Order: sequence, then structure tokens, then C-alpha cells
Amino acid sequence: MSSDAGEEPTEYRQYRFALPPGATDIILVRHGESMPARADAPAPLIDGHSDPALDPVGEEQARLLADRLADDNSITAIYVTTLRRTQQTAAPIAAKLGLTPTVVPELREVHLGDWEGFEFRKNTTERHELAVKMFLEQRWDVIPNAESIEALSERVTRGLQQIAAAHPDQRVLVVAHGGVIGTILSIATGGRPFAFISADNASISQVIVSGDSWSVRRYNDTAHLESMRHPTDA
Repeated sequence: MSSDAGEEPTEYRQYRFALPPGATDIILVRHGESMPARADAPAPLIDGHSDPALDPVGEEQARLLADRLADDNSITAIYVTTLRRTQQTAAPIAAKLGLTPTVVPELREVHLGDWEGFEFRKNTTERHELAVKMFLEQRWDVIPNAESIEALSERVTRGLQQIAAAHPDQRVLVVAHGGVIGTILSIATGGRPFAFISADNASISQVIVSGDSWSVRRYNDTAHLESMRHPTDA
């Protein structure tokens, strides 16, 4: 319908995202690269979970992450897990923003049962038959005594909802693990359980939590790591 003479026509611009009232903007970071797994020097266990420290490569990734996020004064809180690789990754950005990270045990990495630590890395690298089956069936509990997708999803949901409930209308930073971030994005999108488990170390993903409604804004952003990219990397 044409506008009346002398009146400006009504315009409708494209949608621009705005945080829904009461929602929480969650920046998800996978921890930096941890130390290589060695049979002769196994990482310590925390509540049954392998707890390696960051590798020097991971420490540099954490520094670059901090540089990337240092000017984001909208971040009001930082959350980590019980495992030190998340705490060490968060330390540089926490120092820059003047925030003290809070531990959320529910967001610790998936428990890998009999393969916790060295065995998981060895068996996945060497394509053990159960590792192949795990990826084909997209279930962690193909590994003996490992955590089920259902149990992992339940506790991760509980942990993320606790964070969201404490920070309506705010942005927070959560430093977690590849399996946990993959689970969060799978829940948010309705995707396959393993569809998002390949987030790079120190990468940034982003979800919006508005009650029971979760949506994805970003996945595996590694722009801050370009200086570490090997010339042969694709």
C-alpha cells in the first residue's frame, strides 16, 4: 500500500539481535591445551577425573584469549570447573578484568571410566575398536564405566541453569571442557550428541539462556589464536 502524499514511507529494517529480557549471555571457552598424556607420568585424579596442567602451548593460548577479551567490560562473572586446566586458562583474563572465578562442579568434563586420562588419548589416537564404536554410536558409555550421555546432559543442564539464574540480563564467561561445550550446544540446537565436541582449545562459543530456551550465537571462534597457527594448517 502506498503512503499518503507527503509522508515518509514506513521502513522495516532487518532484525538485530538483542538479549531477551531476563536472559543470560554465556561466553563458553574451552580450556587451553593440556599436557601430553604419558603412561610413565599419569596426571593426578580429582574425584576420578584426570587433572593435567596446561601445556606451555595452552598457557600461551590462555594469554591470547585474555588479550581478546580484556576490553569486554560487559563480562560480570567468570566460572570454571574443579579441574585445573580450566582454572589456569581463566587466570589471565580474570586478572585483567579483576574478577575471581567461581567453581561449578557440574561443568567438569565427561567421566571416561576405565579410560580416564592416558588410556583415552592413547585409544582414540590408535583407533581402538571401542573408540571407533563410541564415535559411531555417539555415546561415551561405550567405554567401560564411563558416564552416559543422559547423566552428562542432566548435570550440565543443572550447572548452566544455576549460572543463568544468578545472572539475568548479564554476560558471563564459562571456561569448561570440549565434551561439556559439545553437550551444551547439542542441547541448545537439538543436534547429535557428538556434533559439537570438536571445539578447539581456547576457542570461544556463545549461547543465550532464557529460561528453558537455549540458542547458539557462536561456535569455535579462534580469531585470537591466529598468531599460533602453523603455516601448514588449513
